Amino acid sequence: MYIIGIDPGISGAICFFDNGKIIDVIEMPTMAEGKKNKKQVNGNQLYNELKKYLSEINIDEACVVVEHVTAMPGQGVTSMFNFGQSFGVIKGICSAMQLPIHFIRPTKWKKYFNLINTSKDASRSRAIELFPKVSEKLKRKKDSNKADSILIASYYYNTYKNE
Repeated sequence: MYIIGIDPGISGAICFFDNGKIIDVIEMPTMAEGKKNKKQVNGNQLYNELKKYLSEINIDEACVVVEHVTAMPGQGVTSMFNFGQSFGVIKGICSAMQLPIHFIRPTKWKKYFNLINTSKDASRSRAIELFPKVSEKLKRKKDSNKADSILIASYYYNTYKNE
């Protein structure tokens, strides 16, 4: 089973996961937009990345698992709109590529890995613990989003592989 785990958002990440092994983990492709050069998800590059990794496998054996996040108290309207836009780009591209999409709430995968009420960096430590060969890609504190995408893919593989 080939799983693409996605931590959505502008600072998110994508993990390519095949039968329990990490093929690669990358930052969400972004581009500058507008007068203020605000970042947004680069849909064209996202499509190219997915296509590149899926070109070597039977696409019928692949699925996309996206963290299903919602608005959080205290977040501004603009940031939530931008986040929703990123989420929509991901859903649209996966749908256009006819990839099955599954949504996993953060509480589900975090509970599975004992990460409820822990710091953001705890997911990075847990991913390195479970997948030490990928520790080089998780060496920076800001790589916690990559760790999240790894754990999302791993959670789905471990809990839904017999569906």
